[in-house]
Amino acid sequence: MSDVIARAEAWLVDDPDDTTRAELAAVVEAASDGSDDALADLRDRFAGFLEFGTAGLRGKIGAGPNRMNRAVVIRAAAGLARYLTDSLGVQGIEGPARVAIGYDARHGSYDFAVDTAAVMTAAGHEALLLPRTLPTPVLAFATRFLDADAGVMVTASHNPPQDNGYKVYLGGRVVSDEGQGAQIVPPHDAEIASRIADVESVASVERADRGWTVLGEGVIDEYVTQVAALVPEASAGGDTAARRAATRIVLTPLHGVGGETVDRVLRAAGFGDLHTVTEQAEPDPDFPTVDFPNPEEKGAIDLALELARSVGADVVIANDPDADRCAVATLIDGEWTMLHGDVVGSLLGERIAEHRALLRMAPGSQVLANSIVSSQQLGAIASRHGLAHANTLTGFKWIGRTPRLVFGYEEALGYCVAPQLVRDKDGISAALLIADFVAELKASGRTLADAIDDLARAYGVYLTSQVSARYADLAEIPATMARLMAAPPATLAGSAVVATDDMSAGFQGLPRPRGFTLRRSRARA
Repeated sequence: MSDVIARAEAWLVDDPDDTTRAELAAVVEAASDGSDDALADLRDRFAGFLEFGTAGLRGKIGAGPNRMNRAVVIRAAAGLARYLTDSLGVQGIEGPARVAIGYDARHGSYDFAVDTAAVMTAAGHEALLLPRTLPTPVLAFATRFLDADAGVMVTASHNPPQDNGYKVYLGGRVVSDEGQGAQIVPPHDAEIASRIADVESVASVERADRGWTVLGEGVIDEYVTQVAALVPEASAGGDTAARRAATRIVLTPLHGVGGETVDRVLRAAGFGDLHTVTEQAEPDPDFPTVDFPNPEEKGAIDLALELARSVGADVVIANDPDADRCAVATLIDGEWTMLHGDVVGSLLGERIAEHRALLRMAPGSQVLANSIVSSQQLGAIASRHGLAHANTLTGFKWIGRTPRLVFGYEEALGYCVAPQLVRDKDGISAALLIADFVAELKASGRTLADAIDDLARAYGVYLTSQVSARYADLAEIPATMARLMAAPPATLAGSAVVATDDMSAGFQGLPRPRGFTLRRSRARA
């Protein structure tokens, strides 16, 4: 007990934030007075530093090294700054790195972004802070558009309201291959983490009180312009303009920061009949109308579906709080139904494969990619249209760096429809392509349900389903994996498992994560 209290007291001295310092002091006092709950809380807060990995940082907001707070973020920024200095130095490049920094509307996001700018500036780097709360795809776009050596986005995406996170992109002169502007992967994550571990204290990290650049609206305007240009221009009075004007769309940003940008992009492309769920239109870090701000969660888009019924919408489009994901709902047999991510991925993949020239795709060898946990229908689509197909590990840190990529997706509602603009999932550009598809279908008296049937006729029926578990204690995840690896299931969905591939030993030429794939015999009808 005395050891964890001593560590907490040392942390208190180094904590730069009045709020988290007061929070931790209260827990220390209660633990010192004999509270078992407070002691357990303290031990959890000091169970090690919040791990920095390929997702950057993500965790519960609060005081202590195992939480998201200013002290942890300042250390992370210092480690990243040192890594950038070292990476450029190895190449013989002198002078500052350029770092683009964005933030959403979650609790603490602005402070974490400013702390990052202050650390980068003091380290001699050029920090470019986005002007206000904006979606993650805008930061990912800015990283490439501004030729930044790194990008930092402060967001916890669709996590619960008590969480926040810190996502890192590399580009510019640090990463010059297909991963330029994509999220970090090994060995970059470990190299950054090692430099974070070298930070002795927050007090030892220099922070400037000025000197960074707050960007104007130009980068956002450029994003809107370039995304809107992904679909053919709606010339005044033409058929394209008329069908887009006749398409009624219900939108919800789920209390996140994507509402304004989605609206701007759609209107720039000629969609004007837009209806946003009023109760969820403005950013709110507490997400008051949903239990969990993820459009995949049951009930999350109920208000949008209710609005769709009342206004007679043609489609419902929902974004998660940082707008990097996109959910789609349509009428199927008279009922509003949210489409599985694999269905939307196949619809977008087919449309992009069919309309490469129309959508201004570069000529030459082109690749459609999806994660190995997603449907393999995209491979059939690629084959039919003379394109290559690639399977990747889960996550856009892998999908986004696929060579010659023209479209990539994962079943968890993530779609990259314009890798030349955003080397990550982008729920805004995906929303535009879906809206354009719906408008075209409606003009010919058809719907997305008909397009889904078209896929089945062309490729056969692909059925996918997801089983997921939410862990309050992240330590349970490796324990669960260890049990599964030691004793893989003998049956899957009622059919015998005929092969188990240990991915850590190598699988389809992919990097070697800890995991396995199961192949089962075909179930008899």
